[in-house]
Amino acid sequence: MKHSYSIKGMTCQGCVASVKGKLEGIPNVQEVEVNLEKGEATISIQEHIPIGELRASLPEKYSIAEKESGMLHEATLEETSKWKQLRPLFLIFAYLFAAAFLLNYKAWDSREAMLDFMGLFYIVFSFFKFLDLRGFPDSFRMYDPLAKAVPVYGWVYPFLELGLGLFFLMRFQVQLALWATVFILGVTTFGVTKTLLDKKSIRCACLGTALKLPMTEATFIENAIMLVMAFWMILA
Repeated sequence: MKHSYSIKGMTCQGCVASVKGKLEGIPNVQEVEVNLEKGEATISIQEHIPIGELRASLPEKYSIAEKESGMLHEATLEETSKWKQLRPLFLIFAYLFAAAFLLNYKAWDSREAMLDFMGLFYIVFSFFKFLDLRGFPDSFRMYDPLAKAVPVYGWVYPFLELGLGLFFLMRFQVQLALWATVFILGVTTFGVTKTLLDKKSIRCACLGTALKLPMTEATFIENAIMLVMAFWMILA
């Protein structure tokens, strides 16, 4: 008998190998196929295996859910809502907006405030990527077209973000940094849009792999805000 399961928490082929190995070690399991992009596992079994036994075999970073009649039954005791998962992202944006405002409220200048926001955005987001620099590229190339075509780009990306952040905050080569923003976030936004349209369930790597954020419309909006700011300042 074959059963399909949803697996959350996988970010790279190493995760695939780990999940596959753990599930294959369960008695009565004949064969395991794991799909990283879809976040799914298909298990051939000799007789019924309780979902609790499957869950117990996997490390805590992974959650497993059974698929039946097109419906997902979460194996975790309590499923965290999408909005709760995205709370760190919203908090970061709120802090960035507040910081940009406080830095400029005495002599308000929209352009200066946007430059500060964009600089802080890049610095903060690169920080989270540096927390797991080895794991970020695998996660990133799951949806970024350039990182998928040129793997080394995924390794360089956090350094690009850090550099652009410093350029904006130091007001150094601002025009170059704006065009670079249009390019790199334009490519990423294209990949995010395609992922959302294809309804793939993958992790967003915008805050690296340290925080488990789902790929949602919020990822598109965060990139869109930066792109709008960049275009506005280029055309102004």
